[in-house]
Amino acid sequence: MADKIHCAHILVKTEQEAKEVLEQLKKGASFSKLAAEKSLCPSRKRGGDLGFFGRGQMVREFETAAFALKKGEVSQPVKTRFGWHIIKRLE
Repeated sequence: MADKIHCAHILVKTEQEAKEVLEQLKKGASFSKLAAEKSLCPSRKRGGDLGFFGRGQMVREFETAAFALKKGEVSQPVKTRFGWHIIKRLE
């Protein structure tokens, strides 16, 4: 079990937007490019890169989804109090 993982994410307002982003990714769109264009998070300037983080550093729903991913995997839409996230595990 990893203590810290390295993830990027794309944060949008609605579930519908999150589903659209996921569709674009499935068709081969660049995660970092989509993050730069669509994400509401300041991390968009780094292609959505959140760097390394450990358990207890992110909201519970985000953390649960992020730690469940394998390297290179992209999550289904994840709802938190901030909005809807698409998470990609980088490390």
